[in-house]
Amino acid sequence: MKTRWMLCGLLVLGLLVAGTARAQDSLVVYSSVDEENAKKLLDAFTKATGVKVRFTFLSSGPAVARIEAEKNNPQADIWYGAPSENHVVLKEKGLSQPYASPNAKDLAAKFKDAEGYWTSFYMNPLGFASNVNILKQKGAEPPASWADLLKPELKAQVQTPSPQTSGTGYNMVAALVMIMGEDKAFDYLKKLNPSIQTYTQSGTAPSKAAAIGQAGVGIQFTPAFLQLIEEGYPLKITFPKEGVGFEAPAISILKGAPHLDLAKKLVDWSITIPGQNAITDAKTYFFPVHPQARLAKGLPSFDEVPAITYDAVWAGKEKKRLVDRWINEVLRAPK
Repeated sequence: MKTRWMLCGLLVLGLLVAGTARAQDSLVVYSSVDEENAKKLLDAFTKATGVKVRFTFLSSGPAVARIEAEKNNPQADIWYGAPSENHVVLKEKGLSQPYASPNAKDLAAKFKDAEGYWTSFYMNPLGFASNVNILKQKGAEPPASWADLLKPELKAQVQTPSPQTSGTGYNMVAALVMIMGEDKAFDYLKKLNPSIQTYTQSGTAPSKAAAIGQAGVGIQFTPAFLQLIEEGYPLKITFPKEGVGFEAPAISILKGAPHLDLAKKLVDWSITIPGQNAITDAKTYFFPVHPQARLAKGLPSFDEVPAITYDAVWAGKEKKRLVDRWINEVLRAPK
């Protein structure tokens, strides 16, 4: 009987050890890429390399907060996605570590940190998506400028992400400051407030609201717009003639990453031509950053988008101050 119990105990112990070993072999990722596209890309990485991945979706604000809360006992290896200015914040807080991938040599300087703390792996412009049926009912045309959003026909018809919780929302604020100058940009944002139906927590929520007619116009990065149009929703994409910012979402390896070698493999693979082509093959509607990668059919050439010269390093350093100003002067302003 004693021998039987010993054998059972050894079996249970063996299963626990095996399970622990399997967990230790998995790369742990906090992803600010939307869940559907993150799964597509990380599955492609696993298929190409054999590295298993466990990921948790977090918008950029909650991601930084969680990484900071866990800094003395890191639970993840990688922060995957969110515009690169958010990764500048991570670097400034001492929460990431440098890794200069040998594959980064083919990327433009704007897509990588000079010291290797972050590496961008795709880009997308900010744009407007109008529900043509809703705007027709309101007697409005799809906006072709930032000024068009102030028209009375669009009162309470616009959804845009909050810069408090969304890297997309902050990208819009920072881009407007670069386009208009800071004081004029905040004056504009206060004037825009009556047009805003809601400031969404997620960077991808406005596209869904516009698609189903909950809002007339959604403002965010373009991939979800392009996907919804392909699915048959009555959306039209326009870009403001004054210019738009763009995101260049990045990968950072977290300081104290438990699986450093596996984390480096994800950075390396994500900016190879096969890794970049996976962005197109998986129908993410993202723009690859490698100059030799394939561009998906139907995507506008990035050269055709009125993208500004977006200073992600400046935006990252100024984020807390600009978000605080937005809360005090815009969010709390009466509509």
